Amino acid sequence: MKAHLSQLLSEALASLPADVLPEDGRPDEAPHVERTRDRKHGDFASNVAMKLARVAGCPPRELAGAIVEQLPDSAEVTRVEIAGPGFINFFLSPHAWQSVVQQIHERGSAYGHSDAGKDEAILLEFVSANPTGPLHVGHGRGAAYGSSVANLLRAVGHPVHREYYVNDAGRQMNILALSIWLRYLALCGVEVPFPDNGYRGDYIVDIARALRDEHGESAFRQPAESITHGLAPDTPEGDGDARVDALINRARNLLGEGGFRQILETGIEAILADIREDLEAFGVEFDEWFSERSLTDKGIVEHALEVLRESGDIYTRDGAEWLAAEKYGDEKDRVVVRENGEPTYFASDIAYHLNKRERGYARLIDILGADHHGYVARLKAGLEAMGHPGDSLEVRLVQFANLYRGKEKLQMSTRSGEFVTLRALREEVGRDAARFFYIMRSNDQHLDFDLELAKSRSTDNPVYYVQYAHARIMSVFEQAREKGFEYDRETGIENLDQLDEAHEDALMVSLSRFPEVVETAAANRAPHLLTQYLRELANDFHTYYNAHTFLVLEDEIRNARLALVEATRLVLVNGLDLIGVSAPDEM
Repeated sequence: MKAHLSQLLSEALASLPADVLPEDGRPDEAPHVERTRDRKHGDFASNVAMKLARVAGCPPRELAGAIVEQLPDSAEVTRVEIAGPGFINFFLSPHAWQSVVQQIHERGSAYGHSDAGKDEAILLEFVSANPTGPLHVGHGRGAAYGSSVANLLRAVGHPVHREYYVNDAGRQMNILALSIWLRYLALCGVEVPFPDNGYRGDYIVDIARALRDEHGESAFRQPAESITHGLAPDTPEGDGDARVDALINRARNLLGEGGFRQILETGIEAILADIREDLEAFGVEFDEWFSERSLTDKGIVEHALEVLRESGDIYTRDGAEWLAAEKYGDEKDRVVVRENGEPTYFASDIAYHLNKRERGYARLIDILGADHHGYVARLKAGLEAMGHPGDSLEVRLVQFANLYRGKEKLQMSTRSGEFVTLRALREEVGRDAARFFYIMRSNDQHLDFDLELAKSRSTDNPVYYVQYAHARIMSVFEQAREKGFEYDRETGIENLDQLDEAHEDALMVSLSRFPEVVETAAANRAPHLLTQYLRELANDFHTYYNAHTFLVLEDEIRNARLALVEATRLVLVNGLDLIGVSAPDEM
């Protein structure tokens, strides 16, 4: 609809005499058209006259009048008015809204989709939780958000590559291996004080048990005294980080690198398998699981460092190599290679993003937790130093999700093991409710997840309210069959002009908004706009359902109403599918 009105305005501008609007002052792009807030002032409005008034050298209202005089006739427009300082307001005909219903039936699952983004390939990285334990409800929000954003981007034509960055290197992995080993020893009857900084969840014991069952008690067993000899006790006053690092070094010495690596691989494989299974059940898929270790193994980090050295933006100080990041907008310069010759985490991060660009992706979107806000400037600085535009990286921060059971706020600490897993949440409230609730609010706002509301089967529950609209429509068609009415879609579409009730008009207008909502939600990475739309569409349908009888005796009106509610059902399905929520036939 907007595109049609923009085209009408473009044709009108092209028809204006040069003494009204000079040729070199005419816009290259189609004039902007938007919906009005109040339909009393028209259905759509354009400010094109106000934007071009200075070029035309006349008041905006005068230019608006000249534009309106040149507008081609259209069956979709009943009248055009000039309002305020020079807005051009369009009032659409019933035929315009009825044509939307026909379009929905013709396009089906493709209604709302476009190819606007076909020329921009996007690499979307999301979740990327460290493989140190099961996903908790905090990770779930990033998963639901990222998956929905990917669906929206694909709906508007972007080639999207969904990627999970597996942090399978570094100190946290060493702590994971140590934690598993100490639990393994306990199962073998060797008691060693467990460090405060270790991972304590029951899943660690389960991995240790599987390790023992597969390799036996002698494979990794060591006497307790050989492990703790010479180490300071783990006390509240002590240095927990120093002790856990000392235990890691002791484990490596006693087990050898091969043994320590074997324990680590067992842990990573078990936890990643759990994460993969969890995400799959949550309706979240990835095209690639990218290993952090591969950055070193495949020379990707060294390649990035060479690019930086060639650019002249690396200098040496105090035995370390530094990137002149401040030069590119970061708050300070950053170490990329430590004094001992080991690359830093920052070096790995910028190498990973260089690799993304070298794989051919024009835009990189990282979906990160809100605690990563400090990483944005340094990552962009790294890209610019390596010769890539900083604005090719777009970071979307996801605020924390707090889970409440009644008035009790539940904890989510991975190390302590006192957290609610995403799997437990999904099993309690269901995948649909979890996904819908996670994206109801903008990603940059904190989310309080109301567990009791998510489980309720009432119209106060937003996902239930939307799904109930779909189930109600299915029941209408079931009732029609029971009463011997055969639905004839063609008859319905041919008689849409008989739908002249206010509720029918409102529903058709809502249906026409869907492509615009999808486009806006995709452009702004804002799936919460889609949940708002679906709730409004469901409300329009429920209001219509409660006010009118669909299964009347007159064939033309009955089929026209059934065609309208079937179009509503198709849009509900399309919208719910974009956020990974099902459309049940019955509730």
